[in-house]
Amino acid sequence: MPTARLPRPAAFWTVTVLLVLVLAASGVPSPLYRVYQEQFGFGPGVLTLVFGIYAFALLAALLVVGGLSDHVGRRPVLAGGLLLQAVAMVVFLAADGVGWLLAARVLQGLSTGALTGTLGAALLDLQRGERPLGPLVNSVSPGLGLSLGAVGAGLAIEGIAEPTPWVFGVLTVVFVLGAATASVLPESSPRLPGALASLRPQVEVPRPQRRAFLVAVPCLVALWAMGGLVLSLGPSLTAGVFGLTDHLVGSLLILCMQGAGAVGGLLARDLAPRRAMAGGCVVFAVAVGALLVSLVTGAAWLFFVSAAISGLGFGAAFLGAVATVTAGVAPGRRAGLLSSIFVVGYLGFSIPAIAAGIASAALGLELVAVVYGAVVIALALGAAVGLRLSGRPDPAAAPVEEPAEPLAA
Repeated sequence: MPTARLPRPAAFWTVTVLLVLVLAASGVPSPLYRVYQEQFGFGPGVLTLVFGIYAFALLAALLVVGGLSDHVGRRPVLAGGLLLQAVAMVVFLAADGVGWLLAARVLQGLSTGALTGTLGAALLDLQRGERPLGPLVNSVSPGLGLSLGAVGAGLAIEGIAEPTPWVFGVLTVVFVLGAATASVLPESSPRLPGALASLRPQVEVPRPQRRAFLVAVPCLVALWAMGGLVLSLGPSLTAGVFGLTDHLVGSLLILCMQGAGAVGGLLARDLAPRRAMAGGCVVFAVAVGALLVSLVTGAAWLFFVSAAISGLGFGAAFLGAVATVTAGVAPGRRAGLLSSIFVVGYLGFSIPAIAAGIASAALGLELVAVVYGAVVIALALGAAVGLRLSGRPDPAAAPVEEPAEPLAA
């Protein structure tokens, strides 16, 4: 008997939930880093290594299998990636030292890298033509997922004597069920030939989208670099600079930035993509400047408020960047292009944060954060200026199946 498939609207929202869950799981370890530091006795350098190795594994998966679902179908990649995510949760459960943490993060990174482009492409495939929501969901899901994961883990730390078995046990069951759910999703990929050739590590940007992609690169790097700093060293900053040592407070910092990122994307959904990207970059840069002032003055309230406002700018700018770059992309190129966007994002997410963690041992966390923020501000403002100088988008990149503006049209 043929397997029953979900109708497209139900499949769209099922894929949305799966994407948010995967990203939430990637945010769960952030509040737990300080717990692991206390248990296993390692410093900021090792902490950012544990954080960064996840991003490098994710990048490897994006480069190798990021476009695979364009060739073999979305369902097989989703099922395999979700099962690998469940295995990563089991390794977290068994972790009793830094080596186990590194192994768990590698597995989680490989899974997330395989799933990110595939889930994002499935959203573009399944969205309704008269009201396309794919770019919006792709842009707000990182902030929403990371916030849910970080706050959920923070609450578990405060309310449960042994939080890790509960957190990772529940996630293991969730991802096994998610893998089973993949079997009832409709197959939405055109399944282009060349599956083996697609496994060569590559950044796949179709020619019509290359100009927009290059314009968006500084924006993506700035946004994700700041996100990497907050997720890896944010709880340490709140404890070391402001003396706020409660584990839940560190989670609330992540909520302020990443949760506001989801709100920023929603608020900017009716803006033209280029306007959302440019305006978001300016708001983001101003807010990061205020955040640096809070570090120098020791004003904790300003630190959290500016983190939230920077999140609003992040959400708007990232939505605009995703919508601008993916406008008009052919169905068989969607997973590869989205994977390339996330390759740039996760490079900005990982390498600067690792460098900051290493430098903080010699220079101090506060000074490193100030220099880091200044570079991020320069990149964000440079992206807004570059977008302005690039003029109107190339007609070749005009949308084929979806209107470029407004996003909610």
